[in-house]
Amino acid sequence: MTGKRPATGETQTGHFVDCILKIRYEDLPPAAIEVSKQVMLDGLGVTVAGADEPSGIGRIAKQYAQDMGGAPESTVITGGFKTSMSMAAFVNGTLNHALDFDNTWYPMNHPTSPTLPAILAVAEKHKFSGRQVIEAIVTAFEVQGRIRLAATGWGIGKGFHKPGVTGIMGATAAVAKLLGLNRHQLLMAFGLAGSRAGGLSVNTGTMTKSSHSGQAARSGVECAVLASMGWTATDDIFGPDGLLDAFTGTDNKPELLTEGFGDPYRMVSPGVGFKKYPSSYATHRSIDAALALRAESGIAAADIKHVTIVFPDWSHVSRPKPESGLDGKFSVQYVTALALLDGEVTIGSFTDARRFAPDVEDLLSRVELVVDRNIPADMDTMYTEVQVTLKNGKKFAKTTRELSGWVGQPLHPDRIAAKFFGCVRDRLEESRASRVADLVQGLEKQPDICGILEHLR
Repeated sequence: MTGKRPATGETQTGHFVDCILKIRYEDLPPAAIEVSKQVMLDGLGVTVAGADEPSGIGRIAKQYAQDMGGAPESTVITGGFKTSMSMAAFVNGTLNHALDFDNTWYPMNHPTSPTLPAILAVAEKHKFSGRQVIEAIVTAFEVQGRIRLAATGWGIGKGFHKPGVTGIMGATAAVAKLLGLNRHQLLMAFGLAGSRAGGLSVNTGTMTKSSHSGQAARSGVECAVLASMGWTATDDIFGPDGLLDAFTGTDNKPELLTEGFGDPYRMVSPGVGFKKYPSSYATHRSIDAALALRAESGIAAADIKHVTIVFPDWSHVSRPKPESGLDGKFSVQYVTALALLDGEVTIGSFTDARRFAPDVEDLLSRVELVVDRNIPADMDTMYTEVQVTLKNGKKFAKTTRELSGWVGQPLHPDRIAAKFFGCVRDRLEESRASRVADLVQGLEKQPDICGILEHLR
């Protein structure tokens, strides 16, 4: 680790907290306010859709909340009931990540699913204003982005799943802002959150992965509330032997927690990635390539003899025979086959019925992944090529380098809105969905967010 406690007693953790406490809605640039509203709209839509995740994540999470009980403080989205702030944050966070359709970031992270549910739960109970919610969203994103920058030794797709570590810190900071915690209290809240951080990437492809975001959201609420009541913890969670060292080793740059903080805010630059497909972002270039091949060449699935995917060395999305529809979200072989078969990749693509359908089984047996170590294993610079050989000997190939929706290549706000309406159309009548979208678009004018959540309960 490149920084120790200075002789003055000041710490990087303390400087970080000082930066966080200075965030004020009145000082936010218009771009950050606009992105915050896009984050909220996308997050609400994906949460509604996550309630019907095919393997039953939403059903089980909501039933669990009902069985456990809790004071009716905050809305469980699509649940028809309220529960405690912490339990609502857990369920909504789990639903938000259930489809792997929630937005992402650079360095890699899922910044919304572990934080927005905590913000919504606390803001609803205490009737905080739309401006306070925006301020909390910006705080949550900047904190997560800064931790990911500082954790230079943290690889992609291995070890710890980012929402369970950076997400809990973002949620804690956001709730602390809403509740008005002072410097000492936020230091204590961070210290407690550091001891609750976790979530293993080995659970990718199972229901447990989505609960990492839910648990982070719940813990963020609890850590901030406990600190406000006088709970104690270390005051230097980002110092030597703290969070960064424990989770990533000693190859870290804690000075990046504060260097250039908010100038610009990281949700503005490099920006936020909004997903087009409900699968691992690492698979999206292959989906785009396969869809383009199908559209441009008129390929019929029945005529395909063999498919080759040329891909970087990312083993976490190489799953030749995914064990379930849910596991298929993290299989580049599966999503490429689906794109060629169906001409689309949607929420319905990841049911067990589709995964084990005869045409999918047949084509998957003829899909080969070839690792090319010359391709950068980095979301910014990687590329992928899909090659299709037909039974008549004809060959087609498509290389995809750009990743629409990724940071630096943002989806147009109209596309984000269309995604929201697509996510909620089976749950919300159009007029109600339009009302939610209008309220979010005017979030800074709302005295509270209770009306938004009432439409979604």
